[in-house]
Amino acid sequence: MLKGLYILDPKPFEWLYGPDEQRDIASLVDIYAPPQTRDSIKASSSLLAQADVIISGWGAPLMDEAFLAACPRLRAVFYGGGTIRGFVTQAFWTREIVVTSSAAANAIPVSEYTLAVILLSLKHFWSYTNDVRREGKFPMLHQPPGAYHSTVGLISLGMIGRLVRRRLRPFDLRVLAYDPFLSATEAAKLEVELIPLERIFQEAEVVSLHTPWLKETEDLITGAHFASMKPRATFINTSRGAIVREPEMIEVLQRRPDLTAVLDVTHPEPPVDGSRLYTLPNVVLSPHIAGSMGGEYRRMGRYMVHELRRFVSGQPLKSAISEKRAALMA
Repeated sequence: MLKGLYILDPKPFEWLYGPDEQRDIASLVDIYAPPQTRDSIKASSSLLAQADVIISGWGAPLMDEAFLAACPRLRAVFYGGGTIRGFVTQAFWTREIVVTSSAAANAIPVSEYTLAVILLSLKHFWSYTNDVRREGKFPMLHQPPGAYHSTVGLISLGMIGRLVRRRLRPFDLRVLAYDPFLSATEAAKLEVELIPLERIFQEAEVVSLHTPWLKETEDLITGAHFASMKPRATFINTSRGAIVREPEMIEVLQRRPDLTAVLDVTHPEPPVDGSRLYTLPNVVLSPHIAGSMGGEYRRMGRYMVHELRRFVSGQPLKSAISEKRAALMA
């Protein structure tokens, strides 16, 4: 039986790997030591010598040359989080260690959150509830677009963007997409209109951002994009705040109180003290809650159980991550 070791922060261990997950993992590999943290494993590095697999999550140790030298038997890492960019190194890739993550599991609640926000936005829920709170009475109703033949724009159709598209299928909506890596054939299969970024903002009643945070995507969304939006349109960001030029966005939102920005992410996160994002009436700010929370964490741990079972039985992993793919993850 292969030998396995948990290395992650205590809270994520509790969130991801409940009694059921721990039981199933123990049936697949010999968990030969108590769960470790990145600090405790430094003090007990001799434990690494036996590890064939590491089961991890948030708080994974940096797997550099020194770390890898201490675990000569390591064959695979099962990371119950999203991006692996925080702990893999070139030395890791050189060793050709298998690595998989729960990014696909975490994409599920993000897509669910986004669907809910899109549908509420098409009813102008945010501005109506804000008006009621401010005025102490029902405001005069204008006609929101509703969820029939309205236009939704998706920026990037990676894992989350595609899930959002799938969840939008039951609704009679026109779905636009901007993704420079998406072919016309793939766009046709997804039933989206592939158009330039500028047109997404000009034509959609709701624009939802799903672009990964890379050096190339920083400041992708500018004030000019916001200024071009249709009256009473909504912008949703569940991706990363650094993709948006936030000072420019704030300036436009101050000039255009008809627009709404629903921001689950900012840059920095949280916003600095005194940021207008806290007080602008047309900003709906949430503390990065779109991803897994509560019981949803166990889904991420369960994904790692499934991947570990495939690995032990010699089957291909569904969420294996290559060096090339890791560089494109948010």
